[in-house]
This record gives sequence, C-alpha cells and structure tokens, in this order.
Amino acid sequence: MEYLEFELPIKELEDQLQKCKIIGEESEVDVTETCTNIEKKLAATQKEIYKNLTPWQRVQMSRHPDRPYVLDYIRAICGESFLELHGDRSFKDDKAMIGGLGKIGDQSFMFIGQQKGYNTKTRQYRNFGMANPEGYRKALRLMKSAEKFGIPVVTLIDTPGAFPGLEAEERGQGEAIARNILEMTRLKVPIITVIVGEGASGGALGIGVGDVVLMLENTWYSVISPESCSSILWRSWEFKEQAADALKLTATDMKKQKLVDEIIKEPLGGAHRDREKTFSAVSNAIIKNFEELKNLSPKDLVTKRMDKYSNMGVFKG
Repeated sequence: MEYLEFELPIKELEDQLQKCKIIGEESEVDVTETCTNIEKKLAATQKEIYKNLTPWQRVQMSRHPDRPYVLDYIRAICGESFLELHGDRSFKDDKAMIGGLGKIGDQSFMFIGQQKGYNTKTRQYRNFGMANPEGYRKALRLMKSAEKFGIPVVTLIDTPGAFPGLEAEERGQGEAIARNILEMTRLKVPIITVIVGEGASGGALGIGVGDVVLMLENTWYSVISPESCSSILWRSWEFKEQAADALKLTATDMKKQKLVDEIIKEPLGGAHRDREKTFSAVSNAIIKNFEELKNLSPKDLVTKRMDKYSNMGVFKG
C-alpha cells in the first residue's frame, strides 16, 4: 500500500499495530490491550484525516497509484460478459479510450471510458489515459451502435485531459470532442456518466454528457487541472493548492452547483482501501439510475437532457 503525504500518521499507526501483533505472536507477552489502544487511535486518526480533506488532497486521492481504474470497474461489474470493441473505422484503435458491451445482471450496457496504466509500460501503452481524436470517434461509433440496438450507455471518466499533441490537433481533436458533445445531447438511449478518477477539461466532456452524472467522493471535475491553473495565473506550480480551492472542483462543490446529480460514497480512506465495496456501490448506482430512466420515451429522454444542460450556469440576481 502506498501512502500520500497527509496519510503518513496513518501509516505510522498501522506499522505500530503490525509490530505489536508480531511481538504477540513471537513471544508470550499479552499485547491485546496495547493492540486495542492502537486500533482505537488508528480509527480516530483515519476519521479525522479523511473527514477534513482539502480540495487538493482530494485531487491527490483521485490520482492514488492504488486506486482502481476504468477496466477494473468494468471487469468487476460485468465479469466475463464484457466484450471489448476496437477502432474508429477511420484512423486506428486508441488504447486510451476503451469501450464494449457488458452486462449487469440481465441488462446489457455499452461501457465507454478512459483507461490509465498501472506501471510505466502500460501507462505509455494507454497514453496516460489521454485520448486522441480517434478515441473520441471510437466512443461515438460505439454510442451510435448502442442507440441503433436500444442499449443504454455508461461512460466512466478518468483522464488528465485529451491528448494535446500536434498530431492530435492535426487530426481534429477539438472537432472530435465538440461532435461527441453534440451527438450525446441527442442520443436516444439513456446515458449514465460516472466520474471515477480525474475529470479534466474537454477530455472528460467528450464522453461526459449524461442524463445522470455521478461522481465518486474523492474525484474531481474541472475545466483545468490545479497545476495548469496555477502555472497560468502564477507562472508556477507552487500555488496548486490555492488553485484547487478556487476551482471548486470537488464532488461536493459540483453537486452544490448542480453540475452533477449524485455523489457515490467511497469506503473510509478512498476507493482503493476496499475495492469490492466501491465496485458494488458504482454498480448499484448505475442500476438504480437506469431503472428511473428506462421507461422514458426517446423524445422525453432527449428533451430532459437538453433542459438539464441548458439550465446549467443560470444564476438569478
């Protein structure tokens, strides 16, 4: 288990507890009381730290190296039923954007999401979860296929942004994202969007238009990352914590601004601390929201979605 800087007091207590148990096992000394005291202190420390996370600490949690990625969610939720589909039928198969058919119970869904890598090799292979235009075109192709066969769409967002390289711009990165936003607003099947990690800029928006947008507790959703915002405003990354505060990017802030519909609670310490519980919470949230959307006619679905996005950012003085 890797620990973030603000989690070090927890690591210290967990190490103490481990040592205490080893002493108890290797000698005849009764360490039950000492272990109980450490456990109580550990529980209180965990509660205190995770209850008062700053926006920047939540950004760090969303990037935790042990945190489950999109494929982990899909495999846990769909099991053996997931069938990955490849290619945009125009340029190539983008490894940063994955998609395919999968089942939750007896209901089929089209799953689409950005996949980061687990280590240096897979991160390069997946381009760090930053999709090129062909990734967004692949996503749109899969959404259109889902619409044709009346299959609901689930998008899982976890990206530091769309790939900003020269070749991506040459192939129409901006157009691909804009096209997806347009087409998603009028797609005639239910779309459920879940932010499971980082939700940065147009890279997230390219698959982020949904009838229902859900956010895991320790994730963020913003037009720009705190580091980039800091480098623009202060010409340095030093002020990333202040930028994170100002951007109002946490799940709570997003819910308050009515930009997302629901926050999915994570286990104490983050999604990586109890993966099974997290997968189960996401699966239940998808099914619950689908049950509410499935009886709407395509016309009502599109009208409701259009109204939802038209009302965003409207303030009355």
